[in-house]
Amino acid sequence: MPRLLVIDDDAEVRGVIQAYGESAGWTVAGAETAAAGLADLEETEPDVIVLDIMLPDKSGWDVLAAIRRRSDVYVLMLTGRGTEAERILGLTRGADDYLVKPFSPGELLARCQALLRRPRGAAGTAASAGDVLRLGSLVVDAGARRVEVDGTPAELTALEFSLLHSLARHPGRVFTRGQLVAAVWGDGYEGYERVIDVHVGHIRKKLGDDPDAPRFIETVRGVGYRFLPPAAERP
Repeated sequence: MPRLLVIDDDAEVRGVIQAYGESAGWTVAGAETAAAGLADLEETEPDVIVLDIMLPDKSGWDVLAAIRRRSDVYVLMLTGRGTEAERILGLTRGADDYLVKPFSPGELLARCQALLRRPRGAAGTAASAGDVLRLGSLVVDAGARRVEVDGTPAELTALEFSLLHSLARHPGRVFTRGQLVAAVWGDGYEGYERVIDVHVGHIRKKLGDDPDAPRFIETVRGVGYRFLPPAAERP
């Protein structure tokens, strides 16, 4: 039975989601504050979190950041604002989906079900313990979800790791932004391709990769990105 955690200070919203969720076969827990929600994350180990941006004790963005430091759980953000910029912000900060209030409980549950069918990037490709990519000075260990550059660990988020792993598994291959969205979030995901640019920027910064003279990820203008083969293997 899938587990759903709703972090929202509106008791009516929590009650409606719980009623619909339990009728659809979910186990539903609710929290009205950020502190209670993060405590429940440890206790209930949910499959999906529905997270309101406006909470009484802390911003939903801060809660999302705290969740991502602890877990790769799917997160659907709730907000009263539905601008494209706001949606892109949520997705680049690690949210998996976004729904604007007022919302249909049926649609929310359908989106939660869809999240469970979505593979987690590298976890959906080849994350066996022996899947270690050694590409010059870069090591990408899918089993341990660990990255090292020049012998130093690089702390990537789950989504950043999945994106890097998808690129690094195919050195020299050019990926469109749409292909990378599908690789990280799954086929059929209606996300924003500009989110890829933001994540690539974060990865480059953490790897010390200069976009003007890249060692690892090269921008293919008008198309997308490719992972460069190690210098010793280039023509």
